[in-house]
Amino acid sequence: MNVKKYLIVAAAALTVYSARADEGMWLLQLMKQQNSIDMMKKQGLKLEADDLYNPNGVSLKDAVGIFGGGCTGEIISPEGLILTNHHCGYGAIQQHSSVEHDYLTDGFWAKNRNEELPTPGLKFQFIDRIEDITDIVNQKIAAGEVTEIDAMTRPFLSKLAKELFAKSDLKDQKGIEVQALPFYAGNKFYLFFKKVYTDVRMVAAPPSSIGKFGGETDNWMWPRHTGDFSMFRIYGDANGNPAEYSADNVPLKTPKYLPISIKGLNEGDYAMIMGFPGSTSRYLTVSEVKERMNAENEPRITIRGARLGVLKEVMAASDKTRIQYASKFAGSSNYWKNSIGMNKAIIDNDVLGSKAEQEKKFAEFAKGKPEYEGIVEKLDAIKAETEPLVRQFTYLAEAFMSAIEFGSPYLVMEDLKKGLQEKNDSLINKATEQLKSVFADIHNKDYDHEVDRKVAKAIFPVYAKAIPAEQRPAFYQIIENEYKGDINAFIDDMYDNSILANQANFDKFLKKPTIKAIDKDVATHYSKAKIEKYTELLKTINDKSKDEVALHKAYIRGLGEMKQPVPSYPDANFTIRLTYGNVKSYNPRDAVHYKYYTTTDGILEKENPEDREFVVPAKLKELIQNKDFGRYAMADGTMPVCFLTTNDITGGNSGSPVINAEGQLIGCAFDGNWESLSGDINFDNNLQRCINLDIRYVLFILDKLGGCGHLIKEMNIVE
Repeated sequence: MNVKKYLIVAAAALTVYSARADEGMWLLQLMKQQNSIDMMKKQGLKLEADDLYNPNGVSLKDAVGIFGGGCTGEIISPEGLILTNHHCGYGAIQQHSSVEHDYLTDGFWAKNRNEELPTPGLKFQFIDRIEDITDIVNQKIAAGEVTEIDAMTRPFLSKLAKELFAKSDLKDQKGIEVQALPFYAGNKFYLFFKKVYTDVRMVAAPPSSIGKFGGETDNWMWPRHTGDFSMFRIYGDANGNPAEYSADNVPLKTPKYLPISIKGLNEGDYAMIMGFPGSTSRYLTVSEVKERMNAENEPRITIRGARLGVLKEVMAASDKTRIQYASKFAGSSNYWKNSIGMNKAIIDNDVLGSKAEQEKKFAEFAKGKPEYEGIVEKLDAIKAETEPLVRQFTYLAEAFMSAIEFGSPYLVMEDLKKGLQEKNDSLINKATEQLKSVFADIHNKDYDHEVDRKVAKAIFPVYAKAIPAEQRPAFYQIIENEYKGDINAFIDDMYDNSILANQANFDKFLKKPTIKAIDKDVATHYSKAKIEKYTELLKTINDKSKDEVALHKAYIRGLGEMKQPVPSYPDANFTIRLTYGNVKSYNPRDAVHYKYYTTTDGILEKENPEDREFVVPAKLKELIQNKDFGRYAMADGTMPVCFLTTNDITGGNSGSPVINAEGQLIGCAFDGNWESLSGDINFDNNLQRCINLDIRYVLFILDKLGGCGHLIKEMNIVE
């Protein structure tokens, strides 16, 4: 059946779907086709479809973009000022921090344009255009140019995107990049034209005691009192085009920016979020959910827990180490806790039961339809074979490809050996230069060899306990045979005596490289063994699951047909989406009620000077105690901090604008609630909440604590 048919919604669906209006990460380009704009208006929206997304003009879409590599940011002034989360800007804040200038601890406030800090490597991407290329892909499949499975792969889609870009009217514009992606498991394909700005400068960031208040304890939890925001600015050339950093660049004159409302909000108010949700898996079967729990989440929880225990200890003992590892710790711990919460929520919310009910309905629907009969059973058979392999793979990847940073580029070492054997000076020189680059990459400013050694000593035995001896990489045999099973002795030898372990070892080797030195290098043996095991597992998993892509494509197409006339939305894949809902409180369990907002009173209630996660800056405490909130306070004189909505979000939505019925910014999304961490797999209307930072708290901190009234003056604030 043509996928377009099941995406079209009959008018009757408006009544049917109203019961689940808050679920969905909707494609902007299908709003009119799917009648989602009518549903939004029923919820309270006062704008038209073209105000949100207009392929031929300026719309809200043009004020939202990708911040960095995995977050969302929004433009809040005509001068290219970006608002995003503190945890999204954390890497940049850490990049600029040192013991002498500890912006993580003290915060950063640029008092003028000259103080805004260039941030190499940071990008901001706008979506310029979206094109439906489904027919083009399907024609290539029909012509035998590509298989149905290969049409979903990055090599094919990257090549196709380049071909289409070369024929487009944007091919000569500066900073334009293209990306082709599958949707609905390959039933639809879209081409995205992105305008990429590379001169992005840090403007403002509160101290971590505000931006990360509550730390890991409060992460994914409500009530929340975290001032999770930071600000940056886009610069371009004199014509507003993307350009590499230059002192001559100027703030970007943006065609669209979000006005800011400080009028306040009430329970039931309309709220929508536009952003770039990273990844969801809403259409999994029972066996696939079990694989997620047992083969992905459980290994991640185990390995990251061991690493985080080490990092927490060493970071507490040294400011230098704390700054070095701040971003790594935050990135690792976020999805460590998410995995814990997801596994718990899957059980608590009976996700497996919901998926089983979905499969039962699908089986009834599939009767007499050869294209759908037996799909779930075939997927179950694949999962029975792949789950133990995926478990091995995740343990290996989390332990030795992620948690432990030190190693050796064994392929480069092989090239060097070959050059030495053949007395090939060209090959020797090339490999030597590559080694120098790798050494510099390993021993960068955010790496501590002794910290990594401690991590390795924690990880090696944890991995060995989880994985049987016959399934481990070959270096465990070296430990048994040459180190009498002493893991610490093996690690110490590697971290002390390997060629890339330190500058002295490296210089000595480069002075006179020998085949013998390479052959005895512990880090090279370690790296070769882990990569060989990684490659072996990946190939085996791919071989056993080669039919999975086509089965999923059919399953999701069938689910869409089964739901008609109710519309379906595709899983998140870090493309621009819209979700709509309302401001709403919730009841997490019996006799417990959470209201929809928090205030600064809760900050003082949580304060604990002995706990780094709950330290309150003296100036903030004084402002709260004196109720010096200015025009940002609520009618009763209290200062709001965070609020809840029913919007459907996930990772990647961090930093997304929360927008009211008039199209005005009321907050910044930054988290989900603990009770619904199974939401990436199964949306729960009763429990799912999005945790947002109230824009009034952002402005209060910016003005009263940061002294950045000049930034507020460039915004359009609606009172």
